Amino acid sequence: MTLTPFGTRLRAAMDSRGPLCVGIDPHAALLAQWGLKDDIAGLERFSRTVVEALAESVAVFKPQAAFFERFGSKGVAVLEQTVADARAAGTLVVMDAKRGDIGSTMAAYASAFLDPASPLFSDALTVSPYLGYGSLAPAVDLARESGAGLFVLALTSNPEGAEVQRAVREDGRTIGATMLAHLAAENADASPMGSFGAVVGATLGDLSSFDLDINGPLLAPGIGAQGATAADLPAVFGKAVRNVVPNVSRGVLRHGPDVTALRDSARRFADEVREAVSV
Repeated sequence: MTLTPFGTRLRAAMDSRGPLCVGIDPHAALLAQWGLKDDIAGLERFSRTVVEALAESVAVFKPQAAFFERFGSKGVAVLEQTVADARAAGTLVVMDAKRGDIGSTMAAYASAFLDPASPLFSDALTVSPYLGYGSLAPAVDLARESGAGLFVLALTSNPEGAEVQRAVREDGRTIGATMLAHLAAENADASPMGSFGAVVGATLGDLSSFDLDINGPLLAPGIGAQGATAADLPAVFGKAVRNVVPNVSRGVLRHGPDVTALRDSARRFADEVREAVSV
């Protein structure tokens, strides 16, 4: 069964709940901060609490697959349940797995996260295009078929990313700009918003030399603990700011395990973002 396209569903969620994505990042230090052991029981308690606290209010959850995979099959089982619970509650799920490969291997990664028959089926998946954008074709095709979306690493906030993403091709265009152009082409005929987005760091400052208006969502890590604020978004993203999905992880999660504190923190971030992008 083909779902309504991810871009359409995401636009509706952003408009109704506010444009905020909360990461589910159960790393060892955060589990300890919550008074939980770094084991399956702690992982399960953490994930269940985040979903129960926020699933009815935030637009998007972004579980980081690595923090579940480190526990092996039992951790993946917790991830499956987390995805299922979040989606059942009406929250969109972007699986942060950053998969990238070629041919049948890329197709298998896509099937794991973008096939509705998979227990890990998510509304969207983060992917790496640095084996060439064309290597993502199996994921692009399956996303279209299933109504899912992709977020392609384009201009990431980590300093090391610049040596690849800001490298200049023979035609004078940077690699990052090339990825944005590919995504704009994928979204060309979409309304109200395309399903193929880019990951663009909110901490990068002036990006006016890049065309971020790809008619698709821009997943923007860096709000909160990494130093960027909601007020920074218009200056960074310019006219594309309405399609920005700021990601907050530690800024919200550090308030757990108190459910009320988690909700209050997420609400504050959502209100700040809504005010910033509506200017």
